[in-house]
Amino acid sequence: MTIAQNAPPAIEAGQPFLLIRNLVKSFDGVRAVDDISVTINKGEIFALLGSSGCGKSTLLRMLAGFETPTEGQITLAGKDMVNVPPYQRPINMMFQSYALFPHLSVWDNIAFGLRRDGLPEEEVSVRVTQMLALVQLQAYGKRKPHQLSGGQQQRVALARSLAKRPKLLLLDEPLGALDKKLRERTQMELVNIIEQVGVTCVMVTHDQDEAMSMATRIAVMSEGRILQVGAPGEIYETPNCRFVADFIGSVNMFNGHVVVDEPDHVIIDSPEGRHYVNHGITGTKGMEVAVAVRPEKICVQLEEPGLEQRASAAEQGFNCASGVITALAYFGNETRYHIRLDSGMELRVARTNAARHQSARLERDQRVFAWWDGADIVVLTN
Repeated sequence: MTIAQNAPPAIEAGQPFLLIRNLVKSFDGVRAVDDISVTINKGEIFALLGSSGCGKSTLLRMLAGFETPTEGQITLAGKDMVNVPPYQRPINMMFQSYALFPHLSVWDNIAFGLRRDGLPEEEVSVRVTQMLALVQLQAYGKRKPHQLSGGQQQRVALARSLAKRPKLLLLDEPLGALDKKLRERTQMELVNIIEQVGVTCVMVTHDQDEAMSMATRIAVMSEGRILQVGAPGEIYETPNCRFVADFIGSVNMFNGHVVVDEPDHVIIDSPEGRHYVNHGITGTKGMEVAVAVRPEKICVQLEEPGLEQRASAAEQGFNCASGVITALAYFGNETRYHIRLDSGMELRVARTNAARHQSARLERDQRVFAWWDGADIVVLTN
């Protein structure tokens, strides 16, 4: 038995499937990607999340081979990819525009890459049939792209990308061309298809909801660097800096300084009041910090919270502020409030509409108390 010379070496136990090490890409002396290192495991859906110009698309293009790194290493399944041309990489990329050939049928669009590779027509037929079944478009093989809906075109583009059985699938804003409702419905379909095939996927998006609902892990990027990598819940609940906390979802941030620093609790003074954190932090007394609290973690009511509502007696008198409701918006599943605190800060609160008829309806211009548990506070030192 002989082994093809270009076959990638087997992945050793514990070795990452995709390794990006000290990757740099400079344009006219400006670093669009600035010393990025990250590992991606086989079978993951890994999202690069960030605003426009943060470097995520440049990083994706280097993985595809459309850009050559200025410095650094890209290893896929143990093989160095930096000097491998795009057409020889076991990688396929699906673009936001889908890039379907308008003059070809759905069948021929999916078959195009397979025929270019010289596969026998019988095998092409088998693979296209499998892909159409996978994306549930068996009845649409003879149609042209313009005869399909946006969601159907997206599935054809995915089928074409998967037909060549790539080791790595790259998605560039995969659902950006779809309207909001269709995008939400398609997110789960896309994840199910990718998981069913078992392909490793790296996706680029600026849409937080898309990244949170589709990815197994997320890398938040800013100014060419990765600030934090983690599972969606980890990124949301325990951000490691102010940028990540503010970029992912909505957050209230109180600026203050540490006045009590104990192993099991911390007290922070801010213009809005005192905050009791029921765990220690890596810091020192007097240091400047930010107290981050998500809107849905905050309770709002007309009366001051009593001891029976508190998680512990130690929190009584802490983590509470008073103010006036200046705006509210009803979204069906929740109502969002803007509360102007006595300090002048605008506090954002999200209240779930669990019951059809709320017993204590809150109105604009009412004075209310907003409070939260010490367990729901994230202390940010940078």
